[in-house]
Amino acid sequence: MKAINLLGNVVISLLSAFLAIILYANFYEKELQTEPGTEAHEQSTLELLNDSNQVKFTQMPVSLSGEIFDFTTAAENSVNAVVHVTSKYNLRNNYYGNPLYEFFFGDQYSRQPAVSFGSGVIITDDGYIVTNNHVIEQSDEIQVVLNDRRTYTAELVGTDPGTDLALLKIDGKDLPFLTMGNSDDIKVGEWVLAIGNPFNLTSTVTAGIVSAKARNINILHDQQYPIESYIQTDAAVNKGNSGGALVNMKSELVGINSAILSPSGAYSGYSFAIPVNIVRKVVSDIIKYGEVQRAVLGVEITNITKELVEKYNLDKIEGVFIASVTDNGAAKEAGLKSGDVILEINNVKINSVAELTEQIGRYRPGEKVNITIKRANKKKQIEVILRNMHGTTKIIKADEYLAILGADFQKLSASDQRRLSIETGVKVVDVKDDGALKKAGVKEGFVITYIQGKKIAHVDDIKRVIKNSGYGAEIEIEGMYPGSRYIYVYRVELE
Repeated sequence: MKAINLLGNVVISLLSAFLAIILYANFYEKELQTEPGTEAHEQSTLELLNDSNQVKFTQMPVSLSGEIFDFTTAAENSVNAVVHVTSKYNLRNNYYGNPLYEFFFGDQYSRQPAVSFGSGVIITDDGYIVTNNHVIEQSDEIQVVLNDRRTYTAELVGTDPGTDLALLKIDGKDLPFLTMGNSDDIKVGEWVLAIGNPFNLTSTVTAGIVSAKARNINILHDQQYPIESYIQTDAAVNKGNSGGALVNMKSELVGINSAILSPSGAYSGYSFAIPVNIVRKVVSDIIKYGEVQRAVLGVEITNITKELVEKYNLDKIEGVFIASVTDNGAAKEAGLKSGDVILEINNVKINSVAELTEQIGRYRPGEKVNITIKRANKKKQIEVILRNMHGTTKIIKADEYLAILGADFQKLSASDQRRLSIETGVKVVDVKDDGALKKAGVKEGFVITYIQGKKIAHVDDIKRVIKNSGYGAEIEIEGMYPGSRYIYVYRVELE
């Protein structure tokens, strides 16, 4: 009986194997056994490779639709528009007057130029370049090297320390440039490229995703009315990449790389870029007015917290809380009050101080914005006419700040620095009869070293102090006359 059962099992096994062979031959053999070199064989191989790529290499960036991203096109369209920026300044500014250095190395050593490096982005075919203010700050000479190794001496057109941006100009034409995109369209999780030229070895490309938007990391806290609303990415960005490009997959400029958070000073996972919508406004103002026109709402604001919700009986955590309004400010004039919650600006939702400062920073004094607020947990829309930091709606060009003083100015040369034994300064080369300096007793040839306790190294420094002081203020100007050993201090009224 056991022998019969065993024989039956063997027969069944044989029949099963025979049936499997027949099925294999009928359904699979024709597709897999194509002759090498034939079109059918090549097509089968490509399909197999495509299948294996999609299945095995899952570390490749893949969209929700299953599309594998290709970074090569965006990189090729962008690298030639990113440049290397060299900022030169006099080493004497750091070491002059140090007897130890002068004893060992002599005065010749202290006159050697120091150099710092960064990156920049060409934004027009005739040579306008955006970089970070901290890349070129205090520079005596700026050089730009293109990706094809061409070298230019750049003119500093203007700066905006409040956003850490600077605009340069080189004498070129038909230059490769990046088109500005819309940073509002950038989404968290979207792939971006960070492109810099940190080592003058042609451009370097890294990739990452947008980790967050509207980040405030408080690195511009010493500036008046700073705008910090960074795009945070995990693309590798190091020090020399400052001023480089953040590019989306359409090869559009969406940000200017500006900062990293790292205890060592090297990239460790987080980098931050200035949104291009802010860049566009700053560049436009500098070209048109010579000075960034910063609009001010005139409020003291804070993020909504659970404690604020409980204290002021708010219905939910949303928007930005107005702690107080400034006298003669735009907000108070329009009817905004302490305790109001700002929800939207021109239909753009606001949920943080960084988002509010970014939105207001896109407008100029005198422009109108519609602000949606919540008062006693009821929504209300208020039209606000924005003002400048002096409480007026006037557009003030850069030259107007110097016109108040009534003089022309010239940056102190390196030879003048050595002769006067001072680090930096700006020389008064002409004094107008009806100007504020003339009335205060300042004479031609006077070298300004400090205004209101702030060091003056460039003419832009004078503009900035006057701008921040405002009309009607009295400022203290400190300096010296060539050939005199005395320090002079003048009190000047800004009429």
